[in-house]
Formats: sequence, structure tokens, C-alpha cells
Amino acid sequence: MSVLAAGTAILSSSIVRLPSAENFVCCERRKTTTTTGKRSASIVVATFGGGGQAHHHPHPDPPFRAAIAAASIRYQESLRPDPLFIDPFAGCFVSSVTSQKDEKEQCLAADLSYPCHYRLATKFIDDKITSTLSSSNELRQIVLLTDGMDTRPYRLRWPLASVIYDISPERVFKEASQQLEGAGAQISKSCMLIHIPQESSDLQTDLCKKGFNGSRPSLWILQGLPLVTLESLKHILSIFASLAMKGCIFVGELQDLLLDVEFGNMSRKKDLMESIFRRHGLQVDMVGYDEVARTLHLDPLSKDNGSILFIARQLRYSDAQMETWRAHFERLEDEADEEGFDEL
Repeated sequence: MSVLAAGTAILSSSIVRLPSAENFVCCERRKTTTTTGKRSASIVVATFGGGGQAHHHPHPDPPFRAAIAAASIRYQESLRPDPLFIDPFAGCFVSSVTSQKDEKEQCLAADLSYPCHYRLATKFIDDKITSTLSSSNELRQIVLLTDGMDTRPYRLRWPLASVIYDISPERVFKEASQQLEGAGAQISKSCMLIHIPQESSDLQTDLCKKGFNGSRPSLWILQGLPLVTLESLKHILSIFASLAMKGCIFVGELQDLLLDVEFGNMSRKKDLMESIFRRHGLQVDMVGYDEVARTLHLDPLSKDNGSILFIARQLRYSDAQMETWRAHFERLEDEADEEGFDEL
């Protein structure tokens, strides 16, 4: 299911309230029917504003619409009696952002069957973050490559002194930060959130200027960052390869459209993924959505949605590690030369 289609496939509405932010957001419960005509579902969509009035802030920008649609799905999931995860802040982002014409078109394209790929991906990534952090006492650097409305810095537990770098579209992140502040979201006082605009001309340099240390462990997460070409993906992998220490993990979700592979050709996807990641010094494994569903004791998904879950591991030393080794060997050579001179 397309995140954008699922997040905005809405028709008739009635107003209900968000219990956690009564004076900040209200939400609309709308009913829709999927293309099959056999399944109907209610989705809850929050709108900016208070006092029971729906204030629409249309965003013609695709990154905004995609980010808000994803937040809508997280918000819906949080309201389920048995949610895969809870995002207490997703509701402050969700707004009616499309025209009635767009809503009708997206409604026709939507598939509200449960569970959807995005829900499974979010749960999978959350669990991988938690397990990776719990297995290391030194991991304090986290790089999130997101759509700008990722609430993980606020809703997940992070080790003391963690530094979270959010790389995302600047305009989306700025508005999201304002909404989060209004909703009372706060990061742990012992942690730090640093934003780096995706539009930066040199992400690698900006990360280092903001304090990222390639000689220390890091965890990288990709979900939602607008990547429109294979070259943009390769650029991200190149940055990871240069900055991440040997053994560091890169986990995430990406669109297989970037690979330009025939839809549903899993064997070809696997070969291309392995080839692309290997060129950047990474070992990668694809994770099936059905595999995630089975782990959660859920029914398998009925179709491919054009996304790929992956876990990659850095096989090379980072640039900083290589520089440390180079300096170390130069020092040893200098010491050996001095000892030889003294013997003479």
C-alpha cells in the first residue's frame, strides 16, 4: 500500500478529540472503502488547530504530503487495541492536505487491509534500533535519514549521552519541530538532536562539523528520506562507507523503483542490492515483509508494495579509523628511525 494513498484516502467525517493534546489538535474520523469494495475501514486524520475547528494547511510539496501521510498511518496504528507500536506524537502532524479531487483519487487507490507494509517496516526498524542499542555499551551516535517527521528521537528510549543526527528535508523538519514543540514533545535531557538538511551540498562534511566521530560506533537508519534516483542512494551509501566504523549497522526501507527492476522480481532485486552495497563495502541482507509478519504472529501480506527492508553491515574501516591507523604507523616508523639513529 502506498503511504500517501493510505494516509489521505478519506471521505465523510465527524470530529473527535486527541486526549493527549486537547488544545492543540483535533482529528477527523472518516470512512472509506478500498478498491475491492469488500473491505471498509475507519481512518483517523488529525487536523492542525484547536477548539474543535478543522484548520486546513495544504502542502502542495510532495515531501510534505508523504511525511504527513506516513504520520497518519502511525497515528492510526497507535489507536488500535493491539498496536505494533505507539507514536504519541504522530497526531500533531496529520492534516487534511489534499483537495477533494485528490482525496477521491487516492481513496480509489488505497488498500486499508491490515497489516500494511509501512506498519511492519516501522515496527521492524524500531525493534532493530532497540536490540542494536541494547547489545552495545558504546553506541551513542545515531543517524536518522527521514522524511522530516520521524518521532523516534522523542518516542524511543535512547542511552545516556546519545547524539541523534536527523537528515531530512529542511522545510519539513522545521514545521514538524514547531508542531512537536506545541504538542509538548521533549527529548531526554541527556541526549541531543541535531538536524542536517538533506539539501546540504556536503552531508558528510556537515555531519563531521556537527560532531559526528567516525572513530566511534554509530547506527544508521533509513526510512522516509526522499530518494528519487539510484545515484542518490549510492551517495548515501558512500557517506555511510566513509563515516561508519567497521561493523556498524545500517537498517532501513527503500523503494525498489530506485533499482529499476521489474516489479516482483525478487531474485533480481537481491542481486542488485548485493552488488550496489558490496561496491561500497557493505554486506546486505534483504528482509521479507512476510518474515516480519510471521515473527509478529500476523498473516502474510497479499502482495508486493514495491519496498525493500534491509540490514547492512560495514565491512571496511571508516576514514577516521584509517587516519588513526596511518598516524599510528607513522609514529611507529618515526620511533624506529630515532632508535636506529641512537644506536649509531
